[in-house]
Amino acid sequence: MLEHFFSPKTVAVIGASREKGKVGHDILKNLIQHGYKGTIFPVNPKAEDILGLKTYSTLKDIPEKPDLAIIVVPAQYVGKIVDECAEKKIDSIIVISAGFKESGIEGSIREKELYQKITRHSIRMLGPNCLGLIDTQSCLNASFAADMPEKGNIAFFSQSGALCTAILDWAAEECVGFSKFISMGNKTDINEVDLINAMYEDENTKVILGYLEGVKNGNDFIAAARKTAKKKPLIIVKSGGTAAGSKAASSHTGTLAGSEKAFDAAFKQSGVIRANTIEQLFDYARIFSYQQLPKGARVALITNAGGPGIIAADAIERSELQMAELSKDTIETLRRSLPPMANVYNPIDVLGDAKSDRYQFVIESVIKDPNADAILVILTPQAMTEIEKTAEVITEIANRTDKTIATSFIGGKRTESALKIMCQRKVPNYPFPERAISAIEAMYKYTLWQNKPAPEIKNFVMRKEPVQAIFEQVKKAGTTYLSEESAKQVISSYGFTIPKSIIAASETEATKAAKAIGYPVVMKISSPDILHKSDIGGVIVGVKNEQEVKGHFSDIMRKARHHMPEAELKGIMIQQMVAGGKETVLGVSHDPQFGHLIMFGLGGIYVEVLKDVTFRIAPVDKNEAREMIQEIRSFPLLRGVRGEKSVDMDAIVENILRLSQLVTDFPEIIEMDINPLVVFPEGNGAIAIDARIAIHASPPERTN
Repeated sequence: MLEHFFSPKTVAVIGASREKGKVGHDILKNLIQHGYKGTIFPVNPKAEDILGLKTYSTLKDIPEKPDLAIIVVPAQYVGKIVDECAEKKIDSIIVISAGFKESGIEGSIREKELYQKITRHSIRMLGPNCLGLIDTQSCLNASFAADMPEKGNIAFFSQSGALCTAILDWAAEECVGFSKFISMGNKTDINEVDLINAMYEDENTKVILGYLEGVKNGNDFIAAARKTAKKKPLIIVKSGGTAAGSKAASSHTGTLAGSEKAFDAAFKQSGVIRANTIEQLFDYARIFSYQQLPKGARVALITNAGGPGIIAADAIERSELQMAELSKDTIETLRRSLPPMANVYNPIDVLGDAKSDRYQFVIESVIKDPNADAILVILTPQAMTEIEKTAEVITEIANRTDKTIATSFIGGKRTESALKIMCQRKVPNYPFPERAISAIEAMYKYTLWQNKPAPEIKNFVMRKEPVQAIFEQVKKAGTTYLSEESAKQVISSYGFTIPKSIIAASETEATKAAKAIGYPVVMKISSPDILHKSDIGGVIVGVKNEQEVKGHFSDIMRKARHHMPEAELKGIMIQQMVAGGKETVLGVSHDPQFGHLIMFGLGGIYVEVLKDVTFRIAPVDKNEAREMIQEIRSFPLLRGVRGEKSVDMDAIVENILRLSQLVTDFPEIIEMDINPLVVFPEGNGAIAIDARIAIHASPPERTN
């Protein structure tokens, strides 16, 4: 896959330049000076020789077909060059040139025409508006970056070319090596999905990193990421989550950033490890690149200073990791050999006068302990500390054990030499213990993901025909929102339990309906035009007798006519009063990149105040539904506190799955909520009190 991009035997540079400082010059120079063994064909109509290479006036003049063409000409000429590539039967191109959709309307038109050309000619394209790519295995530097990274097992792709150059400069200082380094630019053709799939197959890549502002196809992204994450860690920084960031992303590469809640859900469901910062991205990359995965959550701390050990222990308590409880044998071994003042429990304090031999003894002892899955070694430079020797001891042990080892050498000038030792010997060091704990936690979470079973989507036998009929009726009427009665018919057809209800057009009908249902009842205005009934006084609960029904009937109708005189009023809905249970909410929204988002949270009036909700992308399976329930902060209230019984978790799971199937079967649903979904104690099910549904005239399309 994409082999002509990463290991071409011949490369043409169209727009090669004799002038230093020009992109066409720098790309040609990078191809020559970093050891690429293939044949290079510079193309420039005004030169016969550039950097010692025979130069061709046009692409047609090249005596053979290049595997890869790198295009560095002004944007208005790129289309013509692509036509020439098609005539030459070139199937892989990198368009470095800017001036496409990132530059405005004219550029967008130009980019659309470019995409049509490459599609017509079956050409794969990286870019436009990109830095290029680097493959260290084939010594190919097809970019205008200032540096060639060391060989390593980390692959990196990015929508930002400038970020690429900064990271390359940082990596040279930090001894971080790469297998592949790719700038996607506007990703008109080759995008993150293509690259994730290519890195999945690449035997030289152990860890995959990415910087994204948006994705082209949410479903394809989830499928590729889910498959890859089972084999290799996929760590991504996603920017553009705020309004300002989203606007900047759009102007940067013309990419729609997409909603944060959709990306959070997509990452959770596909096993992507989300880094919140570039610093965190490479904190995680180093430990995944250098170390083996921990077998569990238990971390042992070894330190020569009490304060940093406590800070690290606090960080563990705030994470999903655990402080390892050392075995009695380990504790006795440490007690016999360490000074009396040393702490032999976790965190193990080897004291400020510890030299390298004491560190070595303690690390060797803890490695043998079956209760420790990972070890963090903390060092502060004190008068007696043998900093370099301790680094040598740690790296020697780390490279012969199967346990995860990270270090936190806290300091500056005095720790520089030791950091170089650990960098060269591939032991990850972090300047502060909290960052080390965060990296270990990321590894542990990844092990949990790898052990998760593949999702199994349950399909219920549903009554689709009534739903189809209701939606067709709404579309014919030219409206968007369903009435509450229609919305309840829809969810009832998909297996939701709803309260008994009757619409009454008069006081007489209302009293008959209330008697048939049984007091107490709820009275609600029935109108397709009034969505928020409570806001206009259109809902009365706990109506106890015929006299109250009559009084409230006229009062509700009067308020509705006063607040919304143009609204169509069908009458008053008399509804069964549901007592007891906990109020939750289920919802649906539509994301342009990922499709339908299922929401779950605490319901009733609290959903807008507390915003204690979580999301997944449909379709979801049973395990994902259960995770949604457990993720909300108010989960303990559902589980039961102070002697309360747990609510019926299975009922919530089933209702989430039924909602997921509904929006999968009917993609025209663009917005929906069931609020409240009242859940009763375990074994007693749940009932959907109210429902709202909005549909689109045709199924919504995802946008790039």
